[in-house]
Amino acid sequence: MHLGEFLQQSVVVLGAAVAVVFLSARLKLPSLVGLTLTGLVIGPSGLGLVESAEEVEVFAEIGVVLLLFIIGLELSVDRLKELGRPFLLGGGAQAVLTVAGAAVLALWWAPSRRAALFAGLVIALSSTAVVLKLYDQRRETRTPQGRAVLGILLFQDFLIVPMIVLTPVLAGTAEASPAELLARFAAALGAIAVVVLAARFGMPAILQALVRVKVRELFVLAGLLSCLALSWFTYSLGFSLALGAFLAGILVSETEYSHQVVADILPFRDVFASVFFISIGMLVDLPFALGRLPALLALTLALVALKAVAAGVAVRLLGYPLRIAVIAGLGLAQIGEFSFVLMEVGRVNGLLDGDGFQTLLAVAVLTLLATPLLIQAAPAVGRRLAGMKGPEPAPGEPGEGLSGHVVVVGYGAGGSLLCRVLGEAGIPFVAVDLDPEAVRRARAAGVPILYGDATRHDILERAGIEHARAVVFKISDLEATRRAVRLVHDLHPGIEIVVRTRAVQEIERLRQAGAQDVVAEEFEAAIEIFDLVLRRFHVPANVIRAQARVLRNEGYRMLRGRTGRVEVSESVIQALAEGTTDHYRIDRRSHAAGRSLRELDLRRATGGASVIAVVRGEQPFVNPSPDLTLEAGDYLVLVGSHPQIERAFELLGGAGAGPPPG
Repeated sequence: MHLGEFLQQSVVVLGAAVAVVFLSARLKLPSLVGLTLTGLVIGPSGLGLVESAEEVEVFAEIGVVLLLFIIGLELSVDRLKELGRPFLLGGGAQAVLTVAGAAVLALWWAPSRRAALFAGLVIALSSTAVVLKLYDQRRETRTPQGRAVLGILLFQDFLIVPMIVLTPVLAGTAEASPAELLARFAAALGAIAVVVLAARFGMPAILQALVRVKVRELFVLAGLLSCLALSWFTYSLGFSLALGAFLAGILVSETEYSHQVVADILPFRDVFASVFFISIGMLVDLPFALGRLPALLALTLALVALKAVAAGVAVRLLGYPLRIAVIAGLGLAQIGEFSFVLMEVGRVNGLLDGDGFQTLLAVAVLTLLATPLLIQAAPAVGRRLAGMKGPEPAPGEPGEGLSGHVVVVGYGAGGSLLCRVLGEAGIPFVAVDLDPEAVRRARAAGVPILYGDATRHDILERAGIEHARAVVFKISDLEATRRAVRLVHDLHPGIEIVVRTRAVQEIERLRQAGAQDVVAEEFEAAIEIFDLVLRRFHVPANVIRAQARVLRNEGYRMLRGRTGRVEVSESVIQALAEGTTDHYRIDRRSHAAGRSLRELDLRRATGGASVIAVVRGEQPFVNPSPDLTLEAGDYLVLVGSHPQIERAFELLGGAGAGPPPG
């Protein structure tokens, strides 16, 4: 392709992407649906505005790579360790069930049993890029269904290699024993492990050296290099490009510079990911699909149902309740982007003819188009099916006989910390969680915890909600949180309901559902920074607490205002303008230990700061004598302007401490 033709097609593709994303935002539709349809319209079999889709596929592959790189950046090694059971048990069960069921279904149209088995392999893969993007938009990546789905998707990404290796053997174009296949796969995994270990120990030092240069372009190039280099390495071993990008993102996420890398790479990811969805639409032969539309729709419905059931059964095997299994199953009910790679290998090896390739391709596109709708409808479908089944079994009655206790919904990092604090304070509590592994570990540690779904009436009753004093929600599932809050409010209108949320837009909805206190992580971080800055300027603690109460008043309304104006209390302004008091605790290493106030002479040394009181144990010395010798453990009460107190802290030996006792 000449440069002029390439630029012309690039203009058409990017122009269409801009128009589609704009219209999708105005119509509140998922952009990936519009982008895929755009590819159908402008592609070779549509209006022909882009005559060849092969060149666009290069951009599409880069888009998938960058998307998985960003997803890896937002994870961590510690979090991946938690996905052991979803990865092995959930992913293995989903793959076996889907391949078997899809192969049987494919006998209806496949020319041979081998071709039907190959079709089952293609259908077994779901879309990591689409599902995780939608889950991230819905803030569900840390929910129970998010953990299960992520583990299964990662297992599918690892499956692409043995599937590609098996395809020529299945087609009869190559021969290899099971031992040889296993050896090749193990060697590839070993090579990846060596590179990952080397990069994990070397990556922080490399990034730190680049940061010291203070050239932003160099940092961006290094981030892209790590992504593309590991992608190329895994691809050369027979794995997918996206797997290498995902591993690169995980490695960079372990460094302190991951957030800056995300900010620099994000614009590239969005551009190429948009081109990816357009390119998928371009590959479809539109006349072929329209001529067989009823049969394709029927096949799509059958495959969506098959994949949803298979994935749902796999999630149930992990110990999750039916509602979560249904949500996860519908989320994994599409045919993924890596299936297109496998389909091309199958076509080259003769397992798919032209019609078979286009049939699978059209069905895959239809399932991708349906994915946003399926994920959106999944919570309602899950509730309905779980209600029809009846109450979930819940071993043990941790809330039986309790009164005036606290119910903690969610036993993650924050929930477990809260339970530990409540236990140490002697406050009775019951925890509720949907993660079977978390429940098992908590019970082994003697924590009163109930396995169950807090959106169900019977689970809340087992937690003793009608006799509880307060309930705290620390879960990431927004839709489940809203339903559970409303249910708790209906069961016990007088109970104190405290909710933590990451979504600012959920504050009003949760309050309307019955929550008295909604803690928004984003705004609490802003208030914490506000607190730290004012403390740095030695504003009195009571003044800071009063201002924080003002900011939290009425659900952070001032912080959420369109004008962005925040009403600062008069006391804060006055303290900043006039100076203030602060406390300093003397330790053994302090310059002041063993010296008298006269020897220190802080007023002269700082230009005006003075000690107005010394607190020793429980004994205060107001207007202390200049001859008072200071001891380790004494608290000095200083008064002066902000620069004067700063200078006093430096002379005394560093940062101060909290207020004196009493």
